[in-house]
Amino acid sequence: MNQKSMNMDPKSGFNSLTKTFHSLRPPVRLPPEDTPLSATEYAFSLRANSPWPDSVAVINSLTGQRIFYSDFIRKTNSLSAYLQKVIKLSQNDVAFVLSPNSVQVPILYLSLLSLGVVVSPVNPVSTESEISSLIQLSKPVIAFATSSTVHKLPRLKYQTVLIDSPEFNSVMTSSKHQLDPVRVSQSDLAAIMYSSGTTGKVKGVMLTHRNLIAQVAIACGSRPQRESPAVMLFTMPYFHMYGFYYCLRSVALSEVAVVMERSELKKMLRAVEEFRVTQAALTPPLVVAAISKDGLTEGYDLSSLEGVVCGAAPLGKDSIVAFMAMFPKVVFAQAYGLTESTAGLSRMEGQEESKHWGSSGRLSWGLEAKIVDPETGDALPPRKHGELWIRGPIVMKGYIGDVKATGETLLKDGWMRTGDLCYIDEDGFVFVVDRLKELIKFKGFQVAPAELEQLLLSHPEIADAAVVPYPDEEAGEVPMAFVVRQLQSKSKSKSRLIKEAEIMDFVAKRVSPYKKIRRVEFVNSIPKSPAGKILRKDLIKIALPSRL
Repeated sequence: MNQKSMNMDPKSGFNSLTKTFHSLRPPVRLPPEDTPLSATEYAFSLRANSPWPDSVAVINSLTGQRIFYSDFIRKTNSLSAYLQKVIKLSQNDVAFVLSPNSVQVPILYLSLLSLGVVVSPVNPVSTESEISSLIQLSKPVIAFATSSTVHKLPRLKYQTVLIDSPEFNSVMTSSKHQLDPVRVSQSDLAAIMYSSGTTGKVKGVMLTHRNLIAQVAIACGSRPQRESPAVMLFTMPYFHMYGFYYCLRSVALSEVAVVMERSELKKMLRAVEEFRVTQAALTPPLVVAAISKDGLTEGYDLSSLEGVVCGAAPLGKDSIVAFMAMFPKVVFAQAYGLTESTAGLSRMEGQEESKHWGSSGRLSWGLEAKIVDPETGDALPPRKHGELWIRGPIVMKGYIGDVKATGETLLKDGWMRTGDLCYIDEDGFVFVVDRLKELIKFKGFQVAPAELEQLLLSHPEIADAAVVPYPDEEAGEVPMAFVVRQLQSKSKSKSRLIKEAEIMDFVAKRVSPYKKIRRVEFVNSIPKSPAGKILRKDLIKIALPSRL
């Protein structure tokens, strides 16, 4: 027995000597780091070992169009050959992708990655000025867009390619060009993903092929045995880290990806019924919408649904309990990750783990973690709150063009600061309390907005809520709530809306005095990113127009 295992608690994974938490997941086999290998090549090699020789790869949820894996791989290779021979794309070129979800997007991503071209996907609703600043950051030579987004793009080195055009479809089915092999190193840059910018300026996160390969290997290592392929409903956007990773994961696991352009709840329920969806990856707004609308799921056959994984933003315990009561046979798993950690760094696996409500599961294989006191820098034991630091093969390469931010986030010895206030319990489960930067400082006490938001959402007359700091001469900052009132049901004879004083009183009875809500403003909606994260900076602008 080595020193590490002697000092490690087998329940929590905590090493009392090094003050480090270790993953409790079974070991996963990664290809040797010096083996030339692209993320595409790795995903296709795992797909080749599938027990289902030619299952469906992707389905367009709107039209029902199906692409089988044999055709999916053929289209990917044909597109790669065209981009290499006709457009003359080279290794390490950056490709800007501005498109809503479609069945073409995963083919495009895998094609670009196979050539060693760096993929840089962007939210298609971005404005021209936002796109311009992202282009300055990532310096692409080519853009891939749709007929609805192309007008936002400036001229680049190569002409913009429309992926919803007949010509693009023709290129994917052509066998005119022969692909020359490309030697991609796992350390090569694979993607530049943009962090959501909820707390500051948008950053370009650099991820390598090794990062993606490690994340896919982790997913394959924990998959349960199945008699038929899993059918995964893709509600998350492909331009988001969550969707980008799932695009590769689906291929590696031979899953059927049911692709939705927009994640509307009724269309989602219809897709689950029509395509016999077994798994769904959801964002918190979709989960909340599913449980808040009475009778919405009635009339749909959702019996095929086996599991739901929810990530990208925190979800309150009350919402989880309500969802599990609504779908008692569905395994509900929470996951937690960052763009900087190539998506998930912890998740729940199986029915037993899903009962740890409020947790984001256990650390992924290959990860080490520390909980660090933000004031003293000391590493802390289980149950103590501090900033989560992680180390492992899924940690990003850095922020493009931002040496300062990279140096502040990536520390010596391979540790990465997440910026999240967390704790890990005595069973090794990770709990995310809030963003460190978003903590409200009331007379020196730290108040987590997420805790107050979850409490507010438990009130039957509140549809949505967000909490931000508001400056105060005496206290420094006080918690201010933005509240969306619940629409009154038609059965009530007298319409009555909840008032400011009632909200403050409701919270005051349930929290310590320093956590009380001191101001309330009613709004029609809470601004959120596509992944469901509250855009607090937008709310602070509303609260403090004169200061900004």
